[in-house]
Amino acid sequence: MNNAKTAWFRRPGSLRVQLLSRSLLVLAILLVLIGLLQYVWMKNVMYRSQADAMITELRSVPRELWDDSGKLPDQNRPGHINSGKQENAGQTGRRPVFFMPDTSLAFIEADGSFNDLQMNGGYSSPQLSADQYQSILKSMKERRPPEYQVVKGQEGSKQLLVFLPAGSPNHSSGLLQMGKNIQPLQHVITGQLVTFTILALLAMAGGLLLYLPILRRTLQPLNQMVEAVKRTDAGNLTCHFPVNQGQQEIDRLAESFNGMLERLDHSFQAERESKEQMRRFIADASHELRTPLTSIHGFLEVLLRGAANQPEQLEAALRSMHGESNRMKKLIEDLLLLAKLDRAPELQLQDTQMELLIKEMQPHLEMMAGERQVSFHLEKGIHCVCDPDKFKQVVLNLFHNAVQHTDARKGNIEISLSLSTSSQHVVLTVSDNGSGIPEEHLPHLFERFYRSDTSRSRKYGGSGLGLAITQSIVAAHGGTIEVESKPGEGSAFRVLIPFT
Repeated sequence: MNNAKTAWFRRPGSLRVQLLSRSLLVLAILLVLIGLLQYVWMKNVMYRSQADAMITELRSVPRELWDDSGKLPDQNRPGHINSGKQENAGQTGRRPVFFMPDTSLAFIEADGSFNDLQMNGGYSSPQLSADQYQSILKSMKERRPPEYQVVKGQEGSKQLLVFLPAGSPNHSSGLLQMGKNIQPLQHVITGQLVTFTILALLAMAGGLLLYLPILRRTLQPLNQMVEAVKRTDAGNLTCHFPVNQGQQEIDRLAESFNGMLERLDHSFQAERESKEQMRRFIADASHELRTPLTSIHGFLEVLLRGAANQPEQLEAALRSMHGESNRMKKLIEDLLLLAKLDRAPELQLQDTQMELLIKEMQPHLEMMAGERQVSFHLEKGIHCVCDPDKFKQVVLNLFHNAVQHTDARKGNIEISLSLSTSSQHVVLTVSDNGSGIPEEHLPHLFERFYRSDTSRSRKYGGSGLGLAITQSIVAAHGGTIEVESKPGEGSAFRVLIPFT
């Protein structure tokens, strides 16, 4: 069990490992940045605080010690410390000498002379360049306090230097420089940094322990999807994922995967239907071709047995074979047309006035109707971008279908042309008062080789491809075809083509 729980951790490509490692990396980078910012901030704050304290300490020294007379103050003056050097009390041009632990002190004359005022045993004062001192004096004259500086002393230790003008407020006789070793401050800052580092490592370790179960629970929906995918195959596409798991990304993935499964299911179902339809198509086409071929073969056998020497039998056989060959020719032409329409229909589109197109066909349609009553209801001024020849074939196929299913003397066929109520489609309707079509046959009317009445179709030479060709032509124009029919009341085929 423990091996199962830790197996994912050993795989470098695991999503959990990547999320965990990258999260810890981001956390470590943030902690390092916070530590650096804290280090810089603490160093600046402590240096500034120390510099302010040193300025205050310098200001506490009496200004009389730094007057322009250059005379040493009285030895009995309080606060004076003798340097112990062999100097006369009345000697001029000397500055007092001080002893301050861990501190350096220097006086810079107005002419740039540098005087170290610290006694032996203290820190020696680091000396800056003349340009730096001039810049500091200039900033003081402009009432701008100089910034503290960190300079490396002669002993090798770094000192924090502050500066203060000497003499009276109205007239400066020089520049005081005080320095202190920053090693104690560095120890404090380093101690704070070490403490922060230890706390950061503890925080990362605690975060790791807390993050593992949270990460495992967070990725549980994804694990469930993995298991569901394992159970999914071509024969089982109904296993859908729950889409309300509380994680927006996982829910979106589940919705997308469910949609993919539905599309795959529809595709497989369409493929099965297509294979079944192809099987029926081949069987029906073979049956349709076998009938005329059998008839022709029979007549040829009759002729070979001596009927060719009898003019009446010869003529009857030839006429029958001619009729069967025409039927085979029509069937093959329809199959080729359907193949072209299925592959890439080539339409010669042009702006067509629909009323004139149907009127051109009127004599031919009336001749096909025979004694049946034919009526036309055509709205004027309706234009449509279509292939005129293909659209004529649509009208001809629908009219021929109506002729086949109506009585030869009492039949009534009506052709109407209009715009839809939304004026977005041209509507062509071919209706009749024939026997009608049972409801169970309506969904299959446009299938190839399908007949709702086999005997009647055979009587008139139908092959069951007319309505399939009609539907393909209408679909190539971006339109649709509908049918309404009731047994004993007739049928109505309605074609809708986009109006432009």
